[in-house]
Amino acid sequence: MSGEVATSEGLYERLITDLDAAGARYRLIDHPPEGRTEVVSAMRGHDVAHAAKCLVVMVKIGKKQTRYVLAVVPGTARLDVQAVKALLDGTYATFADRAKAEELAGSVSGTVLPFSYHPRLELIADPELEKAPELYFNAARLDRSIALATDDYLRLAAPRVAPITTPTGHG
Repeated sequence: MSGEVATSEGLYERLITDLDAAGARYRLIDHPPEGRTEVVSAMRGHDVAHAAKCLVVMVKIGKKQTRYVLAVVPGTARLDVQAVKALLDGTYATFADRAKAEELAGSVSGTVLPFSYHPRLELIADPELEKAPELYFNAARLDRSIALATDDYLRLAAPRVAPITTPTGHG
């Protein structure tokens, strides 16, 4: 592995530096190591819908071009891969394999930040996230999370905001 990909610890430090430099309102929450949204949300003591679930999607545009999207959705939502494909005028879309997702995100599965620090990783956030006053996510580590004011997240991450979830649950 070359020095191109930041370590998770380096990514954590970069995020905290960026949040501080931008005057973002956030809190750090330490907890036992956990990467599953539902379980870690309970540990952090918040509604699962306020978790920022981060998923990497590969979108093919014709036969020659591949784009990658970091899709950020509420913890209770299911990502609609076809909606991501349609947003990019893709011909095919699927979840990126774990190795590629971790390479682009710069951290291991379960700790992916809702920020893109890789030029090939396009950031798209679902508008449902805007309903939560704060967004919670693992901070590039399994044992520490961040609660970040949603408006600060939107200002700093500057994601493309588009509906990318399917309705969940049976009501």
